[in-house]
Amino acid sequence: MTDTSQTKSNNIILLVIVAALGYFVDIYDLVIFSIVRIQSFRDLGIPEEEMRLKGEYVLNMQMGGLLLGGVLWGIIGDKYGRIKVLFGSILLYSLANIANGFAQEIHSYAIIRLIAGIGLAGELGAGITLVSESMAKEKRGYGTMMVAGIGVLGAIAAFYVSEHFSWREAYFVGGAMGLLLLALRAGTFESAMFRHTAEQKIEKGNLKMLFTSKERLLRYLYCLLIGLPIWFVVGIFVTQAPEFGLALGATTVLSAGKGIMYTYIGISLGDIVAGLIAQLTRSRKLTVFMFQIMIIASSVLYLSSTGITETEFHWLAFLMGLSVGYWATFVTISSEQFGTNLRATVTTTAPNFVRGALIPSTLLFEYFVHKYSIITAGYIMIFLLTAIAMFALSQLKESFNKDLNYLEK
Repeated sequence: MTDTSQTKSNNIILLVIVAALGYFVDIYDLVIFSIVRIQSFRDLGIPEEEMRLKGEYVLNMQMGGLLLGGVLWGIIGDKYGRIKVLFGSILLYSLANIANGFAQEIHSYAIIRLIAGIGLAGELGAGITLVSESMAKEKRGYGTMMVAGIGVLGAIAAFYVSEHFSWREAYFVGGAMGLLLLALRAGTFESAMFRHTAEQKIEKGNLKMLFTSKERLLRYLYCLLIGLPIWFVVGIFVTQAPEFGLALGATTVLSAGKGIMYTYIGISLGDIVAGLIAQLTRSRKLTVFMFQIMIIASSVLYLSSTGITETEFHWLAFLMGLSVGYWATFVTISSEQFGTNLRATVTTTAPNFVRGALIPSTLLFEYFVHKYSIITAGYIMIFLLTAIAMFALSQLKESFNKDLNYLEK
């Protein structure tokens, strides 16, 4: 191996490590509210009977921030570079999480989560875009697999920090980790594909391009729809574990914090398994289809677990996490479906629009809860969302081994 190729290889390894650590901090900050929801609400004086709906309010504010940030950072990524997004987004959400530690009432809490959401929106899309554009097409699946597989372990760190520190200190830790990571990013490099595109006088990061072609718009919508079940499982089934446990006649109050931890252990393993299956079968579409079947199976097990024990819940949380562990594959598919001048916009907006889709999903879920029950509403929503995901998946072209060095005209 020549010195040049060795240097390039080392740079790519550094890039994958930095992207993975960034996603680690991103996930920590993304799930910390779900973990400390009960503890922080009690400290702020929120009545027990209002905690579920107030929790949805704060979580939806965070998801709204992800929607706004997805558009903002996506456009910046295509117009000015992926590296600028990696620096700007982590600075914003780190400072916001530190501010969250000083919240004194529910509305300021929610507004700061909105700001944090805007910052959190840029991390994964920019990282996956950089890795996808910098690695050989035959191996880029391994790179994105490692970013997600290592990154989602941030949820486990969030749980353990919340167990040993107060909820305010847990937010301070998240902010501090993000600021420390900024120093590690000094050695990262911009992708050659973007540098080449930046020199050309073409449309870059123009969101309107998604709407000027029916085929391109549908391609984008299908990318979004295949990820719908992921955040419903995490944001509703696991985050509202205490309420689901009550409806199932649980032997003890189910801990959302522990549920999040076990779910993300499953997601981490799932991202690695999904990446390996895609590499072995040379098909990302087949991989995602298999995981949709797993979502149905694990969700039905959860919703039918009358008299569920704490141990059973932990196993089911792990299984549900494993089943939605195609997150990195979903983001990689989105990245591979579009040209270099629109790739960061799509790769950044897609996961955040999917996260933001939890808002209408929550509203529809609440409608069914009031009409039927929380368990029946869970059944209806998970079957509906997986059916939509499977249809969308059938409409996308296989993107494994696709050459990404092209432009959207």
